[in-house]
Amino acid sequence: MSVTALFRGKWGHKSQETPEKHPAAMVQPSHEDEDDEDVSNVGFSREPIRRNSRFYRSMRKKRMVSSEHEYINSPGCLPKHIFPIFFPFRFLSNGARSQTICHSLNIVKNIAFLYQEYRDTSKQQEIEQRRQRENLCPVAETVVAGSGVMSPPVLQLQLRNSSRSLSLWQNLEAVQASGLLTQLPQKEIIMQEATFELITSEASYYKSLEILETHFLRDPVLINTLSQSDVHFLFSNIEEVMKASERFLMDLEHRIEKSILIPDVCDIVYHHAVEHFNVFIKYVINQVYQEKNYRRILEGNQAFREAMAALENHPHVRGLSFTSFLILPFQRITRLKLLVQNILKKADENSEREANAIKAHQQLEQIVKECNEGVRKMSRTEELISIEKTLEFKSKSVPIISHSRWLLKKGELQLMAGPKSTRTMRSRKLYQPVYLFLFNNLLLVTKRSSSGEKFQVLDSCTRAMLRTEVLEDQGQLLANVFNLKLLENQEERPVSYMLKTCSMSDKLRWMCALTPNRRTRFMSTSAHQSDSPQVQCIQSYSSQEPDELSIEMADVLNLLERTEDGWMMGERLHDGERGWFPSRVVEEIQSKEVRAQNLREAFRILQAQEGGGGPPTGTRVGLRVGRRTPRASNFSNP
Repeated sequence: MSVTALFRGKWGHKSQETPEKHPAAMVQPSHEDEDDEDVSNVGFSREPIRRNSRFYRSMRKKRMVSSEHEYINSPGCLPKHIFPIFFPFRFLSNGARSQTICHSLNIVKNIAFLYQEYRDTSKQQEIEQRRQRENLCPVAETVVAGSGVMSPPVLQLQLRNSSRSLSLWQNLEAVQASGLLTQLPQKEIIMQEATFELITSEASYYKSLEILETHFLRDPVLINTLSQSDVHFLFSNIEEVMKASERFLMDLEHRIEKSILIPDVCDIVYHHAVEHFNVFIKYVINQVYQEKNYRRILEGNQAFREAMAALENHPHVRGLSFTSFLILPFQRITRLKLLVQNILKKADENSEREANAIKAHQQLEQIVKECNEGVRKMSRTEELISIEKTLEFKSKSVPIISHSRWLLKKGELQLMAGPKSTRTMRSRKLYQPVYLFLFNNLLLVTKRSSSGEKFQVLDSCTRAMLRTEVLEDQGQLLANVFNLKLLENQEERPVSYMLKTCSMSDKLRWMCALTPNRRTRFMSTSAHQSDSPQVQCIQSYSSQEPDELSIEMADVLNLLERTEDGWMMGERLHDGERGWFPSRVVEEIQSKEVRAQNLREAFRILQAQEGGGGPPTGTRVGLRVGRRTPRASNFSNP
């Protein structure tokens, strides 16, 4: 996409304004409004867009970034110009007739969080909810009179209604005045809150995208330091992503105008996932180049570096980095999938709401999958090309680059040399360093060259022909040692290597990677166990090695392995991805009841992905084992 296209539409076509002009902004008039006339009947019944909608006008209002921004400098305060959403609510009065009451709820205006802040706050609340549920287990499904035991819905509302919580549907003046809170069951209030969070989080996401546009992309000083190609590398198709969010918010507004009781919105999610959310795939795949080019520009362009530092230090961005805004689309599409999961968990079985949630979840799952696969394909190919350039084959050459091959693990180990006698064990040459490259279908045993830049290939073997054997520690010299057996190496003969690692966790990680079918200490959820150890993430972690798993706050994982020196291997419940992570970023879930509930919810999501029915009577709940998700970038976790 050209730089001209990046500046079309929202910031390329001004009315009743005379903005400061620079070469990149001189483009043809926008045809953006034509896109919004596209009224599709796919997924849900959609009313025509009203041109006099307050929300529509506010979305189209052009806001120039200058030194006279209407932001309040305090990080916790809100912009003065944030657009309000107005709702004419209809509800029954005394059961007699329907009456319409108009309320200005100002949902977006009352959101005190940028999307980055919203994600952290929301995930911290999820963690606290699980902690409280553990303290109260076993729990009852309803409040028991005089017992003081709260049901899960009551507990969730109490935790979210704290001073540091996000906005609640039940706290809106219109909702409190309607009397619905005394009439609705707690389960329905929880459903309203789940739907309300989907809507308000989308508004928070758009609010952050506006800062990316107005504060960074439309800043003339910053843009004038960049070439057209650099602007494209940094901002990609962010204009299309913003349009998708606009359309989504507008349709959500039309739906929630109908009643004070928020109707189902998952059909809207499904429609937009089918019709408009494919723009996320292109943006996320481009993030591979986005990160590299941002680093290159930052290091080699002093004018850009100075302009960026000034923008990042401005109170508008509340101390957040430029890169935290660039990764918003991937974070949002993955979070939106989890928000739909949350609605699905609470929907009545065989209801229309459940059916809509399943359709929406399946479509979002497909988009996230395509995003991940696109990133994997590009990063894997580049990595294979880089590795192949460093390899030197003395005898039989092995082709490395293949679309069906990717790196799983690499690193240096110590190979025992010579006979295993007491005399040689005292020798300084007992071990010699070797460097292993483990791919999903191939192992290369290499030795680093004297220059340190090349690797001489000593042996190779297909991964399916590898076996590992645990050896008992026999003093310091034989600590953290295991046998690696190649049933058929490059010379078509069996060979065995005794390898030593630097730590117990490194030994276990290599053994698990070399022989993936090796039995772990704890059973995978795919083994259909009724209960197994679980942990929840309390601090986000970005993977540093190929066999590690990036995890987010509030992620729940089934525990597969643990080491005494602070590492765990886990399987994330909501998507089946597995990998290693430090134990310091998680805490164990002690309650058996909470673990069982987590498994039930995960199985229901699995049903939605597969489109199947409920579990057969008497069977145990189990999940598929997924593949590890490689890092899309080093900016942050999605």
